[in-house]
Amino acid sequence: MKRTNTFAVQSLSNTGEQLLRDLLDASAALWNEVNYQPLMRYNDEDGFAGEDVWGVDTGQLEGKYKGVLGASTAQQVIRKNSEAWRAFFRVKEQYHDDSNTSVTEHPEPPGFRGNENDGRQLETVIRNDAYTVEWGERSRLEILVGSELKDRYDHIGRLRLEIAGDPNWPDYEKQGRLDLWYDETDSTFRASQPVTVSDDARDTPLASEKAVIRNRRF
Repeated sequence: MKRTNTFAVQSLSNTGEQLLRDLLDASAALWNEVNYQPLMRYNDEDGFAGEDVWGVDTGQLEGKYKGVLGASTAQQVIRKNSEAWRAFFRVKEQYHDDSNTSVTEHPEPPGFRGNENDGRQLETVIRNDAYTVEWGERSRLEILVGSELKDRYDHIGRLRLEIAGDPNWPDYEKQGRLDLWYDETDSTFRASQPVTVSDDARDTPLASEKAVIRNRRF
């Protein structure tokens, strides 16, 4: 069965938090660059592309950002953008199918994650083998970061983050790609971890949804 652990995280230091913000910001910048050409092609009023939005040279963009994000994270951001476009075209096709009544509003193509002037939406995606989670009295998340970012902050190894609360699904067989973002509503970093659990696992989560670390809220 597919389930999801969603939890809040926080850095162990001010330097670590800034490193995390730079990682998420660079991920958003990469998304925007990857998304630019497909969106321009899709919106081309001269009839150039329509749905022919593919063919972007993502290898050059991966090389540009892998020093900050790490190659695996740069690849995942690019892959997620491609998935978003494919999902958009599937929903669009359903919308134009007169026999399909499940899609009632015209879908919009993938957009940009903020902009450089007004601020980007801090968000990234981490490959399943590029992060580790340890559950316990002091649960933690460790994520891979690029060598340039480590040099910038004189950081060694993976970035360690403290996890709030307990997982809904602690006994999973494997983990999927991790989504990590900054929730501006309550000024909190959050993560979403898809997991595969056995068929005989409980149908309801085990953990409280309180976001508390050692009786401290954030």
